[in-house]
Amino acid sequence: MLASMKGMVLTIVSAFKKPVTDQYPTKPRKLQDRYMGFPALTWDFEVEEPYCTSCMVCIRQCPTQCMSATMKDNPLQKEGKSKRRKIVDTFEINLNRCILCGICVTVCNFDAIVMSHEHEMSVYERNGDRVDLIELLEMGKRYQEEQDWVPPSTLKKKAAPRRRPAARRPRPTKKASQEEKAQPKA
Repeated sequence: MLASMKGMVLTIVSAFKKPVTDQYPTKPRKLQDRYMGFPALTWDFEVEEPYCTSCMVCIRQCPTQCMSATMKDNPLQKEGKSKRRKIVDTFEINLNRCILCGICVTVCNFDAIVMSHEHEMSVYERNGDRVDLIELLEMGKRYQEEQDWVPPSTLKKKAAPRRRPAARRPRPTKKASQEEKAQPKA
């Protein structure tokens, strides 16, 4: 009987508490900076071209093989404006197959892929979640502006203090080391 009364009191008290439920469609939650949404391609605003060179490392390492890409010769490199010889021509990600693991970001040598904050991209068609190069670059540009994104390789260069090479001691020659062994120790 006492347990039943405790349960009734608990029910009545919880009925008058303020609900903690978020009204999702009308009031979305703020995403954390570390949130990993769908992958996006980054844009080099200095040269006005994508960072991606279509080297295919991300595609080979992807566990679900949800990406495809092709490359072309970079016209800006011939003009001397860019240091990238090759540049991405087409890039496509099937977001239905992507598992948001972030391996593509980790293995990219050119800071070309980021895990954006995009997550509401569902559609009713089976293959409707295929995102091409233009959409990926738009997602990346939005992410770069929202986060004040700086390429990680640039951050590493700025953070690493310049160290002077340590002075090397001359290596003892074979003859000198034999003489040291022959001398009696005091």
